[in-house]
Order: sequence, then C-alpha cells, then structure tokens
Amino acid sequence: MKRVKEVLDNKNDNYILPFFWLHGEDNDILRDYVKKIYESGIKAFIVESRPHPDFLGESWWENMDTLMEEAKKLGMKVWLLDDSHFPTGYANGRVKNDYPQYIKKYLKIHQLDFVGPLEDATILVNRGNTKQLFSKEKEYIPDKLLKIIAAKRTGNSSFDSTSFIDITNFEINGILNWSIPEGQWRIFVLMETIDGGEPQTEGYLNPLESQATRILIDEVYQPHYKRYQSEFGKTFAGFFSDEPRFGNMHGAEGSIGRKEMVYPWREGMLEEFFLDDYVFLPLLEPIESDGKEKEVRLKYMDIVSKEYSNNFTGVLAEWCQKRNVEYIGHLIEDNNSHARLGYGAGHFFRAIKPQDMSGIDVVLNQIMPGMDKNINKSITKMGWDGEFFHYGLAKMGASLGQLDRKKGGRTICEVFGAYGWAEGLSLMKYIVDHMLVRGVNHFIPHAFSPKTFPDPDCPPHFYANGHDPEFRYMYILNNYINRISHLFNGGKHIAKVGILYHAEAEWLGNYMLFQEPARVLMQHQIDFDIIPIDYVMESKITNNEFLINNNEFHTLIIPYAESLPLSFMEKVEAMSKNGISIYFVNNYPLYSEKNKRLDESFFSGTNKVNLESLGEELKIKGTELIVSEYQPYLRYYHYEHIDGNLYMFFNEDPYQEINTVAELNSEKVLLKYDGFNNELLSYDQFNKEGKKQIPIQLQPNESLILVDNNKFEGMITKNVNQLEGKETILQLKWKVEFCTALEYPTFGNLQELNNLININKLPGLECFSGNFKYTSTFNSIDLTGDRFILDLGIVNEIAEVKLNGELVGIKICTPYSFEITDYLQKGINHLEIVVVDNLGKQEQDFFSQFIPMKPSGLLGPVKVIEYKGNYS
Repeated sequence: MKRVKEVLDNKNDNYILPFFWLHGEDNDILRDYVKKIYESGIKAFIVESRPHPDFLGESWWENMDTLMEEAKKLGMKVWLLDDSHFPTGYANGRVKNDYPQYIKKYLKIHQLDFVGPLEDATILVNRGNTKQLFSKEKEYIPDKLLKIIAAKRTGNSSFDSTSFIDITNFEINGILNWSIPEGQWRIFVLMETIDGGEPQTEGYLNPLESQATRILIDEVYQPHYKRYQSEFGKTFAGFFSDEPRFGNMHGAEGSIGRKEMVYPWREGMLEEFFLDDYVFLPLLEPIESDGKEKEVRLKYMDIVSKEYSNNFTGVLAEWCQKRNVEYIGHLIEDNNSHARLGYGAGHFFRAIKPQDMSGIDVVLNQIMPGMDKNINKSITKMGWDGEFFHYGLAKMGASLGQLDRKKGGRTICEVFGAYGWAEGLSLMKYIVDHMLVRGVNHFIPHAFSPKTFPDPDCPPHFYANGHDPEFRYMYILNNYINRISHLFNGGKHIAKVGILYHAEAEWLGNYMLFQEPARVLMQHQIDFDIIPIDYVMESKITNNEFLINNNEFHTLIIPYAESLPLSFMEKVEAMSKNGISIYFVNNYPLYSEKNKRLDESFFSGTNKVNLESLGEELKIKGTELIVSEYQPYLRYYHYEHIDGNLYMFFNEDPYQEINTVAELNSEKVLLKYDGFNNELLSYDQFNKEGKKQIPIQLQPNESLILVDNNKFEGMITKNVNQLEGKETILQLKWKVEFCTALEYPTFGNLQELNNLININKLPGLECFSGNFKYTSTFNSIDLTGDRFILDLGIVNEIAEVKLNGELVGIKICTPYSFEITDYLQKGINHLEIVVVDNLGKQEQDFFSQFIPMKPSGLLGPVKVIEYKGNYS
C-alpha cells in the first residue's frame, strides 16, 4: 500500500495546524515559537488574531511579516483566523461603525391578545424600540413594520388556520383601528429589527446578505491578499472562520417552533419568499394551527439555511478559490445546535458545504472518557449532552467530509482547547483516537500562546514559555497524528449504512436525534455515515444500493420523525422498491410537511425496529465485523485505498480492558501498524469456517491499526510467534527525585520509597507537577525467556525508560510496556524511569476542575513478562 510505505519512509504530509495566539509580542519571541512548533512535528499554524491589540495596524503587519518569513524558511504553511473578535462576523468593527445597514436583522413577532366582538376598537401597536447606532450616538435604526396579522385562538397556543388575515391597512402611525370579531383573537405585529439578538454578536454582519460578507472580505481578507499575494497558495494557505452563527438568541436551544425568539432576516425576504403566504409567518413561534405550522417552519428553515450558505460561507469560499487559497472553519455544533437557530446556522451540512474541509470542534471537556451518557455538568450551566459529543459530533463532521466531493474526504477538528492544565498528552491522545476512528483526519490543537505564563485564557498552552513539562514529548503525539492521518487520507471510508440527519424532522415536529441510533450502531461496531435529506434526494439508486459521491450504501436508517417531507418519502419508496434496506426507528412517520397523512404504501418493503434492537437486527442482515460478545466501548473504522485496506480499533472505556475476538470479512493476511514507533508487526489471526478471526486485546486508551499484507514482507520490523507470557513482579526499593520543566534535567529533593505511591501524598509535594525520576536495580538471573517486556503498570502520565544507561523508549499512554530484550543483561540491571505529569495540580486553574486528576507518578506494579517462542 502506497500510503503505508510513505509513512514508513517518513514521507507523510502534515495534518496539524494549531492556533498560534498573538498578543503583540516581540518578534524574537514569535520566531522562537515558530521554531518550537516546527520542532514538535508540526508544519503549519493558524494565526489567531483575537488577542492582538493592533489588528491590521502597524504592529500587526510587523508580526505577520515575521511569521511569514519564518514559516517560509521552514517550509511551513500559515493560515489566518479571519476576524479580530470571536466569533467571525465582527469584520473588525467595520460593519457597526461604517455600514450599519448590513448589521444583522431579525423578524420580530410582537403578540397581543384580545376578545371580541368590539366594533371600531383602537389598539396601540407597539412597533418595538428603536435601536441606537454604534457609530453615532444620536442616530437610530427604527424597527420597520412589515405586516399586522390577526388569527382566532382555539386554545392556549392554538389557532384556526382559516382565520389568519392581514389587517395591516388598518394601522396608521402606530394606531390600529380594527373591529375585533367575536371570540378570542391574537394580533401579530411583524417587524424588521436589529434588536433582540444575543448581546455577544450585536453589531455583527448579517450572514444572509452577500454585501455584508463582502465587508469582511474588504476589511480582513483583501489587505492580507494585497500584502502576501505572491505567497497565496504557497506559504499563505488560507483563512479560518471560527463559530459564525445567526446569533438571534444566545445558546443551543433555538429550535424552531419550541422557543420564542427573533428570527434571522434580511430586507426583502418577505417579498422574495413569502409574498403568497406571509399571513402564516406568525406560526414560526411556538404555536399551532391545524398542522399548518409544519409547512411554514420547513419553508423558513430551508430558506435561511440555504441563504446563509450562499451569502456567507459561499461568498468567502468563492473569494478564496479565485486566489488559490482554501477556506475552512467550523460552526457551534454544541448540544444539537447544528440544526437550529441561535448558536447554529440552521443546517450543519448546508452551512459549511462551500468550505474546502468539513469542520467541527471539541473544547471545554465536551469529550471525556466514559461520559457518553446523559447531560454532564461542566463549565456551562446547561451541561454537555454526552451522547451527542461521543456518538454524534465527529461522525457528523466526518460524514460531510466523505460525502461532499469538494472536500476530498478531509475533516478538521479543533481539539484540546479550554480543558485546563490537567489535560495532558494521555487525554489528548484519547481525543485524537476518538476522532480518527470516526473519520476525522486533520487537527487544530488549541493553542500555542507566547503570553507570559500562566496565561489564564483557555489553557492548556503548548510549550508555555518552557513551563510545560510534557511539551518535550509532544512530538511523539504529533508524529502519531500525522502518520495515522496520512493513512486515513486519499482513499475512502467504507460504510454501507447511512443514518438520516434529523434537521427536517426537528423542524416539522416530534423527532429523534440522529445520535441515538448512531450510539446503538457504534456500540455494535457497525459503521455508518450521517446523511442529510439533500444528499439522499441527489443520490443515484442502483440495484440494492444508493450512491453518493462514489460511496455505496445498502441501508438507510431513519430516526423517529413525526413528519417528513413528501418528496423525501417518495424517494424512500423508490429506494425500497430497488432493494435498499430501509429501517424506521421506533415508528413510522405520520405526516408530510403539509400535515397530510402519509399513505401506507410508502412503508411497503421497509422495516420498523425498536431503537435498542437496531444493532442486533442489522447483524442478522449481515455486517462486515462481528465481535464475540457485546463490547459497547470498542470502536471500529474501515478505510479503503485503491491498493489495500486499513482497519482501526479503539478502546474508549476509561478503566476496563477489552479482550475479545473479532470476525472480519477479509481474505488477506493482516499486519499491525504501530503509529508511535512507525513499524509494521506481524499479528495473530486465524481462519474459522471461512471467516478471519482476530484476537483483540486493548487496554483503556489503546488503539490497534491493521493493514492488508500487500507486498510488505520485506518491511516487517518484527515477526513474533507469541506464547503465554510468564510475569515476575519486581519488588524494588526506589530513589525518587524531582524537578520542574524549567529545572529539567537537574533533579533534586531525593526521596526513598519502599512502595510505589501517589507522589502528591508526600509532604511538601501535594501540588507538585513536573518530572519524577525513579531509579532502582534488579537481578535478572532468574529470567530465562527468549523475549522480555517491562510493564510499568499504572503511570501518570508519561514514562521515559532507561535500562543500563540506554534509552529503551517513551510512552505517553497505555500500555506502558517496553521491549527490553536488547537492553537486559544477566545479573544486576540499572533501571531509570522518568515520569512526567501535566500542570493541573500545580496551576489548579478554573478549567481543570472538570477533569478528575489521577494520582501522580509511577504506581505500578512494575513487572517483567518473559516469553518463549520465535522472535526476529
């Protein structure tokens, strides 16, 4: 396999582009940091402009010139985060100061209840407040009256759909003269306003207007093009947008029809899209009217999600494409906001389709080992939806990367940010493998900050002016990321099952989140892609399959939905008639978007299945991988190149080892690829009844990558015929010394231990973080095997082992096992183990309170495992 050979020959590409925060530091400091980034195995970075005090000013350009110069010398790529404030859309303040007509606009629906009959009633129609402009103290943007609609109430929040009438003509100068008919009536005053959105993005550009987006281009993109035009597409790689959003309300709960709010809007939308049915716009609110609300909400969400894509993302992407650079970024996907207003942009797949990569982010402890259930309290008041972050987010992002031709299979994830100093390399490796095994293959580590240590802004920060004790080992993780990412690029993800993206179902009524069936499938090692209705509608149906961008699917799973669009159901009917397996989870949908009962013919030949039975049901039909027993924390990923296949397994259980046998539909001999040591190893496997049986033994946070044995015979580093090992626990007395990152390698404060304990329990070391050097001796006279492994047991969290003065190896995560066959000598052996911890206990920062910090140091038991058998 070409990709494997490239990795083994150290010819892989770079897939890491960390944030590099600028605060106006001296250029010599910036040069030093660029070198540190490069030395850690990273060949690109994203300049994070947010903290800089002079964005686009003289000192900004001096800093940028320095970074561009250093990056060019080292062959690195430079990206730019595209605004001065978070999130993207502020346009460096240019919109609110100079172009207030392009500030975000909203549709506000003011509601008034009355009872009739009352002839010639006078009603004061509050048009809302006028909003003071940002640029000039005495200038205001008044709310604009669009329409006044009246409807008859049939309940607390229900209305007669035949009663909606336009009474705008009865209003003059804020006074409505209207004869209220008999019964209870509500008046809806529809206004165009710049007021009512979240304060966090007040004064931001309106993403529904292309001219507003061009202000961002003129203010940020164009000046960088003018200065670095010759390096565009070379050293200057592109632009990154960070969490742009509608911002019509703050938070992730902006689900249409469930929350009173103002609605994303732009001038002319009523005439362009709602001229024939504007009287029903009040049904965007959480009210009902004989099901008519379904049609209105679907239409509105379709419009604003597509307009966002066309007039914001699409405009930026087109500008970049014409100048030979790429446009990437991510939205706020948190807690299901990706299919909503507020934090969201309406529809994840539409919003970032124009970008060159799919993109997501994981920050603030959103992914923590084992916390894959329920709502977990963390830094946010609402807490994190564990099921979404563990079973939904990465698969959603990777699915877009795989299904959209423009992206070429590339998905990027911002990782590690704002977890706190207690997040060390071991947890970072867990997050990386969580992403890789779901198809994410580019990474934005968060962040390098040259500010004086400790910078309280969303730690951890890599290197940290020399204070980070784990940074000298970060190259190990980065090399691993680049190697595995190289293997998982250039081919395609193999999954025959699609799960329908739930956006339209949420807009139309009661629904099931897509991550619920995703969890069940993942826990049964059945891989899948998340597929939006748009892509299903465009898919090509063949016998027993539907095709999307050369991806073949034979099964579509539809999470429970009360209503689904009629055109989609017609497509589903055609798919089932062509032999494609259709599974409706829990129940069939009842209605179309027009609230018409769906004909039973739509469900002929389809399956209805209970959610928790879904995994077993699919296994009965046949899947490419079956494990010998239920393993809810074993993850599986299949990636295909034109010249071979890759299979990844990962143990996501925080504490329990996985020991099972997997049955795989593969006729080829498989080899193990070790991404840390960059070597190929033989791997035990056997055939049983025509199926390949693969023993899988994985410690928590351990992964396994298997490769087709395709002309690799001469490249196998080790060939082991391994028998049962004999364990000998080393009962040793230890000398332990300590030093901080700045003091390294000068150790001191010698302590003698008869037993291995949590170092932070020693007097004076309760809050120590840094380096722990353990030394001891042992006698190997009774060891008689052919091969020897030193197993350190529990370590927190990096271990560097020397035996008899020679470096044996370094491990940043489980298993802390080291091959010592070539280093062991008969008789007395001198053992030195340097354990390195993160800075969580020393810094005790705000963010670290959400990570349970493990006992520090070497915990053991330390043992030697000896094997008899063939070894070369």
